[in-house]
Amino acid sequence: MNQTTANTNRTATKPLELREISKSYRTGDEVVRALDGVTAEVGPGEFVAVAGPSGSGKSTLLHCASGLDTVDRGTVRLGGAEITRMNDRELTRVRRSTAGFIFQAYNLISAKNARDNILYPLKLQGKKADKAWLQQVVTSLGIENLLARYPNQMSGGQQQRVAIARSMMCRPEIIFADEPTGALDSGTSGQLLELFSWCSSRLGQAIMMVTHDLDAAERAHRVIEMLDGRIERVR
Repeated sequence: MNQTTANTNRTATKPLELREISKSYRTGDEVVRALDGVTAEVGPGEFVAVAGPSGSGKSTLLHCASGLDTVDRGTVRLGGAEITRMNDRELTRVRRSTAGFIFQAYNLISAKNARDNILYPLKLQGKKADKAWLQQVVTSLGIENLLARYPNQMSGGQQQRVAIARSMMCRPEIIFADEPTGALDSGTSGQLLELFSWCSSRLGQAIMMVTHDLDAAERAHRVIEMLDGRIERVR
């Protein structure tokens, strides 16, 4: 595992704190406990991987941690704000200001070029782009020459980098990445994980990445291993 210590202020508010969260689903007559009393946190500038086999609860953990799903019990604090009792409007406001999202399918808007895709979260909030920050992000990701291209004019790896840039434009306290390497070849996956490490160590960006790939997980500062809805170990 990468033992590089992120440049963070450990006394600052933690981007993510989970306390004894549980989540169950009903499938026919059967109740499936996807999460069972999970407690975890992600500090400023930490790159944390959540790993485990299919059905272990890792994706449910990410969805509940990011406010994309609700918990049955326990508390979730996102950027210091407890989101477990918020209504939809309050939750949307906190997510937009605190969290960035990277999905396996990229979710880029086909009718917009890369620059407009990257700036779209700011448009939703009615904010103007910080040109210096935009330049820093796209240069860091090596996509400054792609800004005029549309998604169908980019490779999968290039689209993924645009998706990462989009997730960072609002300067979120934490980025949630759901199986980001799942559709990438090994070379592009390695480059993406290097970028995550760089963003956490150099930009102080907290990252929570869900992955089934143990090799990818080893690139994180910490690995949370899930099994049957519980944390089996942290290393």
